[in-house]
This record gives sequence, C-alpha cells and structure tokens, in this order.
Amino acid sequence: SSLSLLKPVGSPVHAASGTMDRVARIARHVSASTEELTPALIPEPTAACLSGPQPSDDDVVVCCSVRTGVTRAGKGPLKDTPCEDMLVPLFKAIVERTKIDPKKIQDAQIGNVLQPTAGGATSRMSMFLAGLPYDIPLAAVNRQCASSLQAVANIATAIRTGTIDVGMAGGVESMSMYPMTSQTVPEKTSPLVWKNDLAAACQIPMGVTSENVAEKYGLSREVQDQMGVESHAKAVAAQKNGYFDSEIVPITVTVKEKDGSSKQVTVTADDGPREGTTMESLAKLKPVFRKGGSTTAGNASQMSDGASLCLMARRSAAKALGLPIIARLRSFAVVGVDPKLMGIGPAFAIPAALEKAGLKVSDIDIFEVNEAFASQATMTIEHVGIPKEKLNPKGGAIALGHPLGATGTRQLATLLPELKRQGKKLGVSGMCMGSGMGAAAVWESEQ
Repeated sequence: SSLSLLKPVGSPVHAASGTMDRVARIARHVSASTEELTPALIPEPTAACLSGPQPSDDDVVVCCSVRTGVTRAGKGPLKDTPCEDMLVPLFKAIVERTKIDPKKIQDAQIGNVLQPTAGGATSRMSMFLAGLPYDIPLAAVNRQCASSLQAVANIATAIRTGTIDVGMAGGVESMSMYPMTSQTVPEKTSPLVWKNDLAAACQIPMGVTSENVAEKYGLSREVQDQMGVESHAKAVAAQKNGYFDSEIVPITVTVKEKDGSSKQVTVTADDGPREGTTMESLAKLKPVFRKGGSTTAGNASQMSDGASLCLMARRSAAKALGLPIIARLRSFAVVGVDPKLMGIGPAFAIPAALEKAGLKVSDIDIFEVNEAFASQATMTIEHVGIPKEKLNPKGGAIALGHPLGATGTRQLATLLPELKRQGKKLGVSGMCMGSGMGAAAVWESEQ
C-alpha cells in the first residue's frame, strides 16, 4: 500500500496527534487501488483558514506581541535611532516574557519598506545585538504597508505546513533615516511604465490616490476631519488610562539636538496623539496634495519611527515548550485593487479574510483598520459595514502614526490587550498598500 510510504515527520516538540493529523490529510489525497499499480488521485478540499472554528493542536497561535512607542519622523525621540537598535529591546522582551529557549525559535521574518534590501542584514544584526544565537535564520519582507502582517502570514504558513514549529514575525521602520522620497529614482524607471495605465498609476503619490478615493466615493472634508478628531481623542484617552502600557517595551535612545548636543531619553509612549484636537483646529489646515482637495496633515497618518514583534507557534509546540498562548490566527487574506484608488484595499481584504474564517462582520468585536488616510479608512468602514464603536478603540494611525513596515504587528500588539480588557474574543486587523493592494487577518483571543 502507498500508505506504508508515509512516515510521520516533525521536530521533537511536535505532538504526535498533530503529526498524524497531517499524515492522514495527505493520505486522503492518495487512494491505493488493489487492481492497479498506479494510485488514483481523489480531490480533497484544502482549508483556506489558518486555524479552524474549534481549537486544535495544529492551530497557529500567538505567544507574545510587543512594540516600541511610535514617534514622529524627524521630530520624535526615535529620529536618531537606527532600525537595528529599535528591534533589540523587542527581541529581548519576547524571550523574557515567554521564557523561551531562543534555540527553539526556527525562523524570523521582519518587515521593512524603506531600508535598502528591506533591512535583511540589519534586522539579523539586531538579533545578535539582543543576544540571540546565530542558529535563528531571518528573512526580510517588503509588502509595503502590510510588510509585518505578511511576515506573520509567512511564519504562520510555515507553521501550518510543518516546516517550522516556532517563529518570530515583526517589522521596523525609520522614516527619519530613510524617508519615502529616498526610494524614488525616476530616471531608473522603465519608459514602458508610462505607456501602461495601471503601471503608471503605481507612480501616483499616495496622497493623490487619497484625493481620488474621496472624490469617487463622495467623502467630504468634514467626514475625514471627524475621523482625525476621533482618532486623537481615543488615543489620548487610552494613554491616560494606561491601555497601551502592556504592549509598549521601553527603549532608551540617544537624541541629537540642533545645537550638536545629545541626551538620553527613554521612550515609553507614542508621541503622536494630540489632546484638544477639534474640528475647528483641523479645518485650519490646508490640503496637501491637490488644490481644493480634502486630504490634510490632520486627516492622514503621521510619518513615524517604530518597531513591533510577535512570537508564534503551533499550539502543540507551544504547549510542549510551556509557552503562553494569548491568541490564535484564524485567517489571512491579501487582495489587489486599482492603483489609482490605492487605499481601498482593506475594504476588500477584510471580507476575504472573514470568509476564509467562516465569520461575518457582526461576529467581530474589534476592527483595527489602519488610518493611512481618513478617506480610504472611511470608505473601508462604509463598504464593509463596520460599526463605529468597534473601530480602532485606542485610536488609529492618524493619531498613533504609521511606521510602514511595523504597522501590521503594531496593530496586533494593540489589538490583543484591548480584546482582553474588554473581555471580547474576535478581532480583525487590516490595511491598504502602495500600488493598490490590501491585507487583513482575523484573530481570536485566548486571554
């Protein structure tokens, strides 16, 4: 029988039940015939979700999720801090909080958008600076603003397929040291790009795509400013109540002053939220990207510096290693949309992720939707049908900032403590991406 050729495989921490489940799944694809030497193939559905409706030893679980404070690019206390330095305290915190033996971590993937080569070398350097062994391999991920969420999906897929049992995923960005304009080299762009409408649309500044979204979907300046006011109000209230405290790992950095002097500062909070932000104060700001437009500095995300990181595992491995289990990843989805309307990506990625998880909008307790621009975030909310009271309860990127490569796992670090605080279960995180894409994930808290 062909079944005799299937041998259970896996690492020492991989529980037998999980291994045999996968062996049985593979075996069902092949039916050995007693009359023919060649086995007949039988179609077997492949699960679209990363964890099923009921908990199982094969679930992809989150053991720890942390981040730095997010600070304003060029102005905040992280402006002179290299990306590798931002990641160091997070690697240390993951080990300290979970008590994991670092040698049990089998892979790490770190998202980054603006560093050369997405920071593949610098992120690995940061692991060594944190005292982690060279045994842990690392890959850099650049999927624009979803880079760290894509890193999560990559690690989750490796866990789900049995390639690894335990891995880290995260992201880092210094928009101070690597501003967005540093990656734009028009003279190196193919002339053919300008002869193809969709390819040329990928070159449209994202602020202009925000104006396109506002115009197409009839979103007024007032509606967008209202989101800005609410984002700041929620973030300020969350800070005052200490709701961010458990997710933020303090980092001590050197800040260079304009007079050439320097000082040591410990960053323990986000510096973007502004108390007293009102419709009247935002109305004074001029449109940035189009004359007579509606996108301003007050209703768009801040350019920021920051890092975020999480530890993930197969549930059977987490139990065998004695790791905490705080959530499981139910599903992940990524979609493409018209580049001219770049920001609408999450409006289509969120329903796709929900469908994979077998859930409805009404099932979700909290939605973390990245506020790259109030225009696209508002369009997403209206298109998906997200109740306002479930949206970004601790504020969004308009107030907190948007360190591109770190935002995906920053949202996770913010979401999970809030689900615990509210005593709720299901959450969604999602964002748009440059060139017209969207990504989303569904999470289930186990705290």
